[in-house]
Amino acid sequence: MTMTDDLTAAPPADLVQGCDAVFPQAEFAARLARLRRAILPLGVDAILLTGPENIFWACGRQTAGYFAFQALVVPLQGEPVLLVRQLETTGARASTWLRDIRAWQDGEDPARALAGLVADLGIRRLAVERDGWFVSQSLGARIAAALDGVALSDGSSVVEGLRAVKSPAELAAIRRAAGYAQAGLSAAIARCAAGTSENDLAAAMLSAAVLAGSEAMAMEPLVSSGPRSGVPHATWRRRVLCPGDPVFLELAASHDRYHAALMRSVWIGPPPAEARRMMDVALRALDAALAAMRPGVPCSLPHEAAQAVIDDAGYTAAFRKRIGYSMGTAFAPDWGEGAILSLFSGVGRELEPGMVFHLPATLRAYGAFTVGASETVIVTPTGIEILSDLPRSLCIR
Repeated sequence: MTMTDDLTAAPPADLVQGCDAVFPQAEFAARLARLRRAILPLGVDAILLTGPENIFWACGRQTAGYFAFQALVVPLQGEPVLLVRQLETTGARASTWLRDIRAWQDGEDPARALAGLVADLGIRRLAVERDGWFVSQSLGARIAAALDGVALSDGSSVVEGLRAVKSPAELAAIRRAAGYAQAGLSAAIARCAAGTSENDLAAAMLSAAVLAGSEAMAMEPLVSSGPRSGVPHATWRRRVLCPGDPVFLELAASHDRYHAALMRSVWIGPPPAEARRMMDVALRALDAALAAMRPGVPCSLPHEAAQAVIDDAGYTAAFRKRIGYSMGTAFAPDWGEGAILSLFSGVGRELEPGMVFHLPATLRAYGAFTVGASETVIVTPTGIEILSDLPRSLCIR
C-alpha cells in the first residue's frame, strides 16, 4: 500500500458497533428525541444520566460491569457521549449505536474524566440525575466539585417519566419475558413435593426460565417454604419441604433486559381453613384491581379496589403495601420499576396504553405463611392484556 493510498482510504467499518444492540438504531433515535423535548423546558444545555436503567433506555448500553461509574451526556444539540471505564469500551460499542464513547482509566478519578468531557462539549448548564443508586455520596461530591463553574440543576425523574410508557418494541420484549417467567413458575410448581428442597425448586425454576430464553435477571427468584414463606422477600436456603408446608414462588424473567414477573402459592397437602380464606380474599382483590385498570383512571384506583376487598374481609394488617408497580427494563438490585410508578394510594398519574405493571396480591400471616397470586399486565387502549394463563388458585401438591 502506498502512502497516498493509506491517507485517502476510507476508515474501516466498526464491525463491533451495534452488533449486540437490543433494538435498531431508529428506536434509540426516537427515545433521544423524546428526551431532548423533555429537557428543553429545564433551560439546560444537556442532561447527565448515571443510572444503568436510564442509560440503557437512552442508548442500549448494558453490561455486568455497571458497578463501575458510567455516564451518558445527552446534549440538546449534537450527539450523546458515553463515558465508561476503559475495560468497558468494547462492550459499549457492541451494545450501542453511539459514535462518541470515551473512557476513564483504572486509577483515574472518573469525576475528573466527566468534568473534562463536559468542558470539551462546552456545556455550561447541566441537568443531573440525583436519585440514582450507583453514585455514592463521595463520588457525587467529587463530581459537583469537578464541575465547578457549570450550573447544575435537578434532572431527576425526567427519563423515568418517559420510561413509564413502553414502545411496541419494548412491549414485545416484555411479552417474551412473561413466557419465560411462566415456564419457570410452572417447573417449580411441578417440582413441589415433600422431601424436595427449596434449592431443588429454585434450580427447576431458573433452569426452565433460562432454557425458555431468559437472560440474566435483575433480582434472584423468591423461593421459600414453611414458616419462612411468611417472611417477605425470603428466598431459598436448602430447607426441605414437609407435609403441611406452604410454598411461596415468585420470579421475574428477562428478555433484552425487559422483565415480567409472576407469583404463585403452593401447599404441600391440605391447607388450613385460614389459608384458604386468605387465598380467596387475595384472588378477589387481584380480580378487583385488574377490573379497575383501563386508560384514563388514576394509578390509585386499582389499589383502592383491591384494598377495599381486603379491608372488608378483615385482612388489612395482612397486606399493608401497594397492589402493583411498573415493570420494564431493570438491573440489579430490583426487577421492577417501582421507583418510577406505583399502583397505590395518592398516585394521580393516569394509566396510559403501553404502561406495564406487576400486581402481586399477597396476604401474609407473618412468620407463618404467605398466599396469593400475581399477574404482569399491559395497559391497552381499551383495558389490559394479562401476560400469563397460569392458574391462580392455590396449588395443592
